[in-house]
Amino acid sequence: MTEYRFVGKEDMELLMNSRLEMLRVVNDLPETYVFDARLVEESRAYFAAGDQTTVLAMEQGQVIGCATLCYIGVMPTFSHPTGKRAHLMNVYTREAYRRQGVAARMAELLIREARGRGVTEISLDATEPGRPLYERLGFVASEECMVMNLGLGE
Repeated sequence: MTEYRFVGKEDMELLMNSRLEMLRVVNDLPETYVFDARLVEESRAYFAAGDQTTVLAMEQGQVIGCATLCYIGVMPTFSHPTGKRAHLMNVYTREAYRRQGVAARMAELLIREARGRGVTEISLDATEPGRPLYERLGFVASEECMVMNLGLGE
């Protein structure tokens, strides 16, 4: 039976291990790939700061999925009077557990959490295989913004 739990500070190693596993899988990297120390350190610092909520899906003590909601504060507007927005990221389920509702359940828990925090908009970047799931949850495609990528600073 799958257990879903919100990550606490005591779960940092589980969280980091699941994030790095997810990055290896989605980027088709070998299991032995060593990540840049800056990426690992900055990820750890970001999670420790607590400006996010992460859910882990667990089976028999093993992480089988993870999903993170990152909180973003912007100036309040008429359509978003709290200025509280969020971005859903790193929704990942191990291959053997896919198509069993794990990602949907993690996303639903995070959406409920966002509502409780007064978030008025959740964005995400969906892969093609993930689009049907997000559409079922109520997300719609949008082309309302432009992006400038500033790249890595020197």
